[in-house]
Amino acid sequence: MPGIWETHMTFSQRSRTLFKTIAVVLALALPTALAISSADARVGGGMSSGSRGSRTYSAPPSTTTAPGSTSQFNRTYTQPGAGMNSAASAPARGGLFGRAGGFMGGLAAGFLGAGLLGMLFGGGLFGGLGGLSSILGLIIQIALVVLVVRLAMSWWQRRHAPRAAYANADSGAGPGPQTNYRSGLGGGLGGGLGGFGFGANNAPLEIKPDDYEAFERLLGEVQAAWSNEDVAKLHTLATPEMVSYFEQDLAQNRTRNVINKVTNVKLLQGDLAEAWREGETDYATVALRFALTDKTVDRNTGAIVAGSEQPSEATEVWTFARRPGTGWELSAIQQTN
Repeated sequence: MPGIWETHMTFSQRSRTLFKTIAVVLALALPTALAISSADARVGGGMSSGSRGSRTYSAPPSTTTAPGSTSQFNRTYTQPGAGMNSAASAPARGGLFGRAGGFMGGLAAGFLGAGLLGMLFGGGLFGGLGGLSSILGLIIQIALVVLVVRLAMSWWQRRHAPRAAYANADSGAGPGPQTNYRSGLGGGLGGGLGGFGFGANNAPLEIKPDDYEAFERLLGEVQAAWSNEDVAKLHTLATPEMVSYFEQDLAQNRTRNVINKVTNVKLLQGDLAEAWREGETDYATVALRFALTDKTVDRNTGAIVAGSEQPSEATEVWTFARRPGTGWELSAIQQTN
């Protein structure tokens, strides 16, 4: 009965191949699904967007409210300046495997491509090694694929937002954060100075109590205009660059037939990271910790598809800009690490 045995062996081999393929797909999809589910839906989409003038690629100083580092800008119109590290701003040589050199990079890429093809067509990542057809071999293969995907994502992020430029550019510009005397947790939006602490102003640009009130007011007004999808109002509260990002995010929500509602915004704590003047434009970067209710609902039914009615907290670093004859407007939002 050789025909029956051959058919059974072929079916078993195809089953193993199908199982491996499904496992690889799940390994690739799981990190993405987790990232999407944990993403913040509030204004800015949980990303770092906007510009901080000449300090766009300089990390703002840490503060009591945001003692850690801030994320690099995912979206910005500002290009790295000529004074930044040219090596950092140049594309990585040789693509993903460029750091290993031309020959080694090509060799590694060849082995990887051959291994993936072998795995998908039943030969395993290293077809000549019978042991990798076991469960242990499958786990190793999945781990290698996940590692490659992470390396590719890291390379992509470095290419579009050079880390070295972000860390080193304009390193001597301006002093650190202001010395602040804490005033306790604030009384919410519209409640005076709220959670902002302020004291000795030792930054090049003096930030006064009225400015802190404006920052707190903008925190609430921007979130409200975003929730109402009021682009005209957003144009009065933020720079054209920031409004362009908001419009992109709102268009994506409309495509998904959902709307993001951010309510009950209340400033809990805030302090100044740095303030400076460039030409006729004033800049102030402020760390904000605030409470909010963040939920995404279906446009037709109103059912909650993400988030919840439960209040949560967020800590972000906002940069405001002011030109002669105008008030402060939102120029950038950065996430904290």
